[in-house]
Order: sequence, then structure tokens, then C-alpha cells
Amino acid sequence: MKTLKGPAIFLAQFMADESPFNGIEAMARWAASLDFAGIQVPIGNPAFIDVALAARSQTYCDELKGRVADAGVCITELSTHLEGQLVAVHPAYDELFDGFAAPHVRGNPSARTAWAIEQVSLALMASQRLGLTEQVAFPGALVWPYFYPWPQRPAGLIEEGFRELAKRWRPLLDIADTCGVNLCFEIHPGEDLHDGVTFERFLAEVDGHPRCNILYDPSHFVLQQLDYLGFIDAYHERIRMFHVKDAEFNASARSGVYGGYQDWLHRPGRFRSLGDGQIDFRAVFSKLAGYDYSGWAVLEWECCLKHQEDGAREGAAFIRDHIIRVTDKAFDDFAASGVDASRNRRLLGLD
Repeated sequence: MKTLKGPAIFLAQFMADESPFNGIEAMARWAASLDFAGIQVPIGNPAFIDVALAARSQTYCDELKGRVADAGVCITELSTHLEGQLVAVHPAYDELFDGFAAPHVRGNPSARTAWAIEQVSLALMASQRLGLTEQVAFPGALVWPYFYPWPQRPAGLIEEGFRELAKRWRPLLDIADTCGVNLCFEIHPGEDLHDGVTFERFLAEVDGHPRCNILYDPSHFVLQQLDYLGFIDAYHERIRMFHVKDAEFNASARSGVYGGYQDWLHRPGRFRSLGDGQIDFRAVFSKLAGYDYSGWAVLEWECCLKHQEDGAREGAAFIRDHIIRVTDKAFDDFAASGVDASRNRRLLGLD
């Protein structure tokens, strides 16, 4: 068995214009001061990484790794959540998602898609140069507006949407394979890959591509009332990344999983800081250890109540306390009777 790595922290929710949250070295020092061992880095801010330069320059990548290491942490993975989202956007969301894109492609969906594909590709090459083996992305969504079957969906609509989604991602998965990097899709409401069934649909469309993998975040399954522990049993072979994020679902007579258009504070399902929600993380970490997950445990802070810096400080200790240092021996080895093939046959009555 293998001991997973951590704690690490996803920087996206903490990045800001003021120090220490406005550059990678200052944030690396901040993370280290909270006893994090790693940082997961979004690619969209050049104060953190110049992804185009990282894709072509080993010198730049070596220097970037060195600066981060000098601050006391390492880069665990690159995040292309927002860029991946723009690989596939339904027209209903064009204006809302345009802000994720570079200014020169906004208002031009086809140019925006091409830009997003290029950004994910550059990040894969940068990941390779940085010595990383996993990269996270949102898959985007073409059929999400039709997730509820009313009005009745036309025959073939969902199938066509998944074919097109696979068509856009298949070349990127091939680049990922060339780079030796797993593309890990975060299974997430609002994405076409939002549960196990939809992941399976997509996986079938890309012919079971070995680089098509999963970022596991149990908080999104609590909000859908999906079995987050059983999900590990079903898909552990494809789980290559792990966001440690808590959530709760408070059943209500007034509102359910759809949330009633309420803000996060008042929805029945809402994200919480680690330890304040309902997720059984001891069971989660135990299952991942049992299935030899050896990647990083990365805090993603999202909470409608607690201050983000408190969530980060408490989260580092929470993850560290939940990481299981796996044993290198069986607890009953003291009673072992050795290997004796002849005796085994006698015990079975075969001799």
C-alpha cells in the first residue's frame, strides 16, 4: 500500500491583489507557514505561472520549481478548470462564461473554444516540464441545460452532445498521453460530467482513453445526494486527484437538491470548511489508502460561513490528521507460521 501525499492547497479561492496572495512566491511562503507541503496552481494568472513560457522553456520551469521549493512547498498539479470549462459552452452560458476567457476572444465563441483548447494543451506541456503527472480540468458542458427531462428531450440529443464533447477532448487526451500526464476531470454539477453515469458516457466516447481520469471531490456528491464512498469503490482505478472539501445537506420541506434559486447560505446543500460539514473523511481517506491512491490530498476551501484564512489554517491540520501512514506489515504477523507447501496440502487433506 501507499501513503498519499499532503496536505496541499488549491490557490484559486485565495488569490487576490494584495500580498501575500498576489504572487506565487508569496503565496508559497504563506502556504508553508500554515504547514502545507504543496500548492495546486491555476494557470490563468501570469503572476503565478506564465503557461506559454512554461510549455516551451525547461529553464523557466526549473527556476519556477526552485523558487517555490525555496519558499517551503512544491507544485502538486496545474489547474485548468476555467480553461477546460470553455472547451465546451452551451449558448445559454456564452455571456456568463465569457469572463473566463482572454479579452481578445470574448464575444466570439469559436475563437474562445480554440483559445481554451490551446491553453489546456500548453498546460499539459508545462506539466510535463514541471515533472507533474496529473492536471485537473472542468470538461465543459453542452447538454447541461437539458439535465432534467422536461420538456421531453429529443431522441439522440444527449448522445450527440457527448459525441461532440469527446471530439473536442480526444486530441487533448492524446497530447496528455504524449506528455505522460493524466487529465483529471472534476466531476461537478454544471458540467456534463457530473456523476458516475455521465463520466462513463464520456469515457465510452473516448474509447476508454487511459489519460481520461477523475478528480474526486466528495462535496459535489453530497449536494447531489450521491454515495460518495461507493463512488470510490466504483471508480478508484480512474481517481488520480483528490480535493478535500466538506459539505452538508440539510433536508428541508421547502427546498431540495435544486436549491430553490437561493444563495449558498440558504440552500439545503452547501459547502463547508473542513470538519464543519457532514462528510465522513475518515472513511474517505481509509478507502483511498486501501485502493493505493498515492496522489495529493489538496484542500479546496469553499464555505459560506467561515473566513477563508481560518479555513486554510484549520484545513492543513485536518488533512494531516486524516492521512493514513500505511503499514508495512500485517498486524498478525507475530502469529505467522511460515510458508510450507507440503503442510498446506496436508491441511487441505490433499496428501
